[in-house]
Amino acid sequence: MDCTFRQILAQAHPSVVSVNGVVIGHEAIAREVQHHPAPKPVAAWQEAARALVIRELLSQRARLVGIIPAPLRDSAGKCETEEEALIRGLIDEEVPTPEPDEETGRRYYEKNRRLFRSEPIYEAAHILFAARKENAGEYERARRDAASILAELKRQPERFGELARSYSACPSAAQAGNLGQVTVGQTTPEFERALATLTPGSISQMPVETRYGVHIIRLDRKVDGVELPFELVADRIADYLCESVRRRPWRNTSRASCQRRRLRALPSQARKRIGSTDRP
Repeated sequence: MDCTFRQILAQAHPSVVSVNGVVIGHEAIAREVQHHPAPKPVAAWQEAARALVIRELLSQRARLVGIIPAPLRDSAGKCETEEEALIRGLIDEEVPTPEPDEETGRRYYEKNRRLFRSEPIYEAAHILFAARKENAGEYERARRDAASILAELKRQPERFGELARSYSACPSAAQAGNLGQVTVGQTTPEFERALATLTPGSISQMPVETRYGVHIIRLDRKVDGVELPFELVADRIADYLCESVRRRPWRNTSRASCQRRRLRALPSQARKRIGSTDRP
């Protein structure tokens, strides 16, 4: 946000916004505005101010009831801020999480049946020409070798096992290239996409490139995924619904906190713009 825009907003909102004596300055609101797109700058400013007020109310409430922040890390290694940990602790402490009943679970299941299928199972074999993509020369040689062997297999597909034993850089070469049964997630995305296009008994028409090198793939058998019965996935659905409820507590929590607030914004017109009133 440029200085001119900040000056315009500051002139439109000359008031000081405070929550129980804690001032939320114009600079903080200006930084928050980017997260609240709106048709008009003034509306974005109002929403940013409202968000910071609610955040401060929740933080104050968390400290009042003795929440001790314990920041968590997500799967990507990103760590919560102390304020985020405080608010999460408050939600865990004060916002009840209703347990979904069976009817709710069945309703979700019926609306999302496509999500509850077992993964297809493939029985496959391959010939791997190992190469690293960062080594362009090595990878190009792997492409040429794979193309040569694939041309031979198109003439004599019955030689797949023999050629796998002779040329494959994978330990499966000892089993004529057989990988056994594989499902989604056990190979690379490129390998899985190629498997999905094959019919049992067929060999990939083009070499398949992955981070491990270049592959020639043969699909021997495929078992299609089947729809899983509700009874088998009921616990998983219940866990998901509980977590979904737990992640959407802001509205109820902020409303409860606002009922206890002492929020002051002067003058009164500015106070109305962010939806606040003085309370003793």
